[in-house]
Amino acid sequence: MTIYNLGSINIDHVYRLPTLPQPGETIASLAYTRGLGGKGANQSVAAARAGAEVIHLGAMGTEDDWVEERLTAARVQTATIARLSNEPTGHAIILVDEAAENSIIIHPGANRALQEKALAQALKSIGAGDTLMMQNETNQQAETAALAKAAGARVIYSAAPFQIEPLRAVLPHASILALNALEARALFAEAGEDLPVEGLLITHGSDGAEYRDLKTGQTHRQAAFRVKAVDTTGAGDCFAGWFAAGLDRGEDPATALRHAAAAAALQVTRHGAGDAMPDRAEVLEFLRNQP
Repeated sequence: MTIYNLGSINIDHVYRLPTLPQPGETIASLAYTRGLGGKGANQSVAAARAGAEVIHLGAMGTEDDWVEERLTAARVQTATIARLSNEPTGHAIILVDEAAENSIIIHPGANRALQEKALAQALKSIGAGDTLMMQNETNQQAETAALAKAAGARVIYSAAPFQIEPLRAVLPHASILALNALEARALFAEAGEDLPVEGLLITHGSDGAEYRDLKTGQTHRQAAFRVKAVDTTGAGDCFAGWFAAGLDRGEDPATALRHAAAAAALQVTRHGAGDAMPDRAEVLEFLRNQP
């Protein structure tokens, strides 16, 4: 089976700080790095390193070839990434403090310039048994989700950054919604908990995660593995990508949750987002040492 991912591609500019700045405050950076990011690229890399076949649907500028090269090195298929001469590659300014908390500013660039016709062409082979992953950092979300659902594919939508109107547009076509606890509360306040989807994947940070199977009424819970975090950027993307890869591989939700929790635990012990995603061998080795 194949995971198609309609997702953002960003260049992450990461600044290490003693504390996050307050309004009007200027703080000198302790360190600066540049890396691969964007919720879409992060999830594609996570799923590919989990062992899934991943085709990324997205766009970037005509510069920055190193970004596509890193996706390819992570075994993500990139032939369906549009290179746009009139748009810059998306980028993010990420501030990370010494407690591993972060604040992020995103410029979408090419991520919001995707063309419906090109996406329809890229999805012509999707079918039953395949998965479409999506996040709220591109345009053409509802249109692409509708195409995937009509083809019989599973649609996993990460409702982040959280906005209710894009979510409402995608909801009729979604199979699983992936949210953190804050996003879930915002959704429930707007639409209630009786949602027209098969399941809810809700992450709770250091308190673990849960998968609510809305077809059976069963809730699967997974505690977080205790590690020393140095950077939480991309942890939710790591979790979602690994969970999607687990379902694609035929794992039950409990197993997919456990593997995703282990992957996210490893990811937060490293600096960076997409570049920090662990591979399957690393996750299985980590789990051998867990109760």
